[in-house]
Amino acid sequence: MITPAFELSQDADFLTVVIRVPYTRTSAFDIYIQGEDLKFYAKPYFLRLTLPGRIVEDGREKASFDIAKGLFTLHVPKETAGQHFEGLEMLTSLLAPKGSRSAKPLVEDTGKEYSVGVLSEACGGGCEEEDEEEEFDWQIEQEVYTETPAETLKEYHKYGFGNLRSGVFTRLQEELNEVIDVKDPDNTAPELRRRTRLDAETTIFCADHYLVNLYEDEEEIRNLLKFKPWWRELSPDPSTHSDTSITFTEEEKEQMRKFTNHSYLLDKKARFHAWLGLVDIVLAYVYDVRTTEGEHSVESAWTIRKLSGTLSWLETYHSVEDVLVSFGRRTLCYPLYRHFSLITRAVKDVACIFQSGKACVLKCLLAIHKIFRENDPAYILNDLYITDYCIWIQRVKSKHVLALAESLHNAKLQKNHLDLELEILEQAAELAMKEEEEEEEEEEEGDSSSGSDSEDEEESEEKQPEETQPEERTENNQTGLRPFEPQVSCEVLKVDAVTEASLLRVELQPGGGEPRQPRRLIEELGERLEAGLTIQEDVPRERHSISGSNTEGERKSEGDYYHQCAAETERDATKAATSSELLDPCLQRNPLRIISNDELDSDDDGDLLLTVGKEGP
Repeated sequence: MITPAFELSQDADFLTVVIRVPYTRTSAFDIYIQGEDLKFYAKPYFLRLTLPGRIVEDGREKASFDIAKGLFTLHVPKETAGQHFEGLEMLTSLLAPKGSRSAKPLVEDTGKEYSVGVLSEACGGGCEEEDEEEEFDWQIEQEVYTETPAETLKEYHKYGFGNLRSGVFTRLQEELNEVIDVKDPDNTAPELRRRTRLDAETTIFCADHYLVNLYEDEEEIRNLLKFKPWWRELSPDPSTHSDTSITFTEEEKEQMRKFTNHSYLLDKKARFHAWLGLVDIVLAYVYDVRTTEGEHSVESAWTIRKLSGTLSWLETYHSVEDVLVSFGRRTLCYPLYRHFSLITRAVKDVACIFQSGKACVLKCLLAIHKIFRENDPAYILNDLYITDYCIWIQRVKSKHVLALAESLHNAKLQKNHLDLELEILEQAAELAMKEEEEEEEEEEEGDSSSGSDSEDEEESEEKQPEETQPEERTENNQTGLRPFEPQVSCEVLKVDAVTEASLLRVELQPGGGEPRQPRRLIEELGERLEAGLTIQEDVPRERHSISGSNTEGERKSEGDYYHQCAAETERDATKAATSSELLDPCLQRNPLRIISNDELDSDDDGDLLLTVGKEGP
C-alpha cells in the first residue's frame, strides 16, 4: 500500500482532509469514520489517521474528487461543535497508530537492583516464571509522502500521452506489475524498452499454437472474419465518411461531460508519436471486437492492453509500419486466436474507422475508457493515455484523420515482416501433412489389397469344389468309377462301358472297312470290394447266335439304344482313343483297361474283355 500525500484543516464544526491520489479509480473510495480514527482507501493508496479529537458520521459529511488534479477532499463534522483540534500540522504523529504517542520510553532503567526473592515478594507470588509473549502491531506501517523534486523528474524517461508523464511508476511499480510489462519504466530508455519487448515476443511465440489456428481452426477463423462490426454498418463504403452518422449513447455523453476541457501543447514530434500511438490502441480494440463478435468479455481489458505495445510497454513508434509490425507480432504471441488473416482484417477495420472521421475514433476511445474503468488493474491506463486521447481527438483537424486513413489503406503487411519465420513453419507443416497423407494412402492401399486377396482366396476356395465336380463327372463318364463313393449307378456304368467299347472297336478295325459290331457287351457290374472294383463278364452273346428267347423287336430296340449312346460320346472319345489305352492311370482310382482282339489269345478271338485291376501307389 502507498501512503498518499495529505493535509488537514478545520473550522468550528468540520474537519477538512485533502488527500492527493493521482491515477486512481474515481468510483472506488472507502472511508471509515469512528471516534478518533479516520481511514481512507483507494487502490493503491491507504491512509490511516489518529486525530486529536473525535469526529462523527451523522449524514452531514461530504466528499469531492478533482480528476484533473487527483485531489480527494473530505469534510467530516466534529462530534463536539466548536472544539479545536490541536496538532493537525504534526503529520507524522497523526500517522502513528493509536496508543503509540506516549512520551514515556518503552524501556526504563530505574538504577535499582532486585534479587529474585525481593522480586517475588513484590509480585506477591503472582509473577510467572516465563515472560509474556510480546504482542505485535498488525496495522500497516505508514511513511510520510515526500514530493519528488523537479530536478529528479527531469532525469526520468517520458511516457504517456504525448510523452508528457514521468515519475508515475516510481512508487506505483509494485502495484502495476499486472498492467505493464516493462520493469522500472522511469529509468528505462525507449530504445531498451523496444529491444526488451522484441526479445520477449520472440521468446513467447508458440509455433504449435499458430499452426493449430492455421490448419485446424479454419472454420472458426472464417466465422470471425465474416463478422460485421458496428463501424462497417455505419460506413460500408470506405469512400464515404460523415461524422453526423455517428451517434453516442447517453452513457458516452455523460462520460464526455466529465472530461476536463483543456488544450495540449505538443511539438511536431510529439504529435506524430501521439497519432501512431492512437493507431496502435485502436488496432487492439478492433481485434477484441471482432474476436468477441461485439460482446466484450472479462478478458477484453487484458486483450487490448496486451496487444498494444503503447499500453503494455509504453512504446513510442516512428512509422506506420512499426505500428503494424508490433501489432502483428503481439497478435501472434498472446491472444487465443493467432491468425495472420485477423491481423490484416484489423488493419482494414482501423482504416475504415479513420476514414469515417474523428467521431468514429472517439466512439472507439470511449468504449476503451469504459472497459478500463471497470477493470481493477487497468484503470491507470485511462489516466496515462485514454482520457487524454478522448479530449485531444475532439480538437484535431479532420484532414489529419483522413490522411492517416489513407496511409493505412496503402500499408502492406506481409508475414516475413514479422521476423517470426512463419513461411518456414508453414512449409514444414505442409511437408509433414503431405507425408502423413502418403502414409495413410499406403496403409489404405495395403488394407484394401490384403482384403481383396482374402476375398479372391475365399472366392477361389468356393469355386474350386464347383470346378472339381464336373471334372469328377467327366472322369466318371470315361471310367465309370468312383472309388470314394459307397454307391455306384450300374446303369450309368453299363452305358459308358458299352459306348467306349464300341468306339474302340471302330478305331481298331483293320482295313478301313465297315466297323465290326462288338461281340461282347457288359451286362452287369460286380460289387465293390475292399481291394477295388471288379467288373465280371456275363454270358457272351454272339451277334449271329442270339438266344431263342429274344425276339426280333427286342434286338431292334437294343441296337437303337446302342447307336444313340455311341453318337453322343463320339466327340469326346475320339481325342481320348488315340492309343489302345483310353484312360490314364490315377493313383486314387482303379484304372480300366480295354484289350482289343489283336491282343487276345487265339482261343479268345472275337471276344472283348474288360478288366479292372488295382494298381499300387
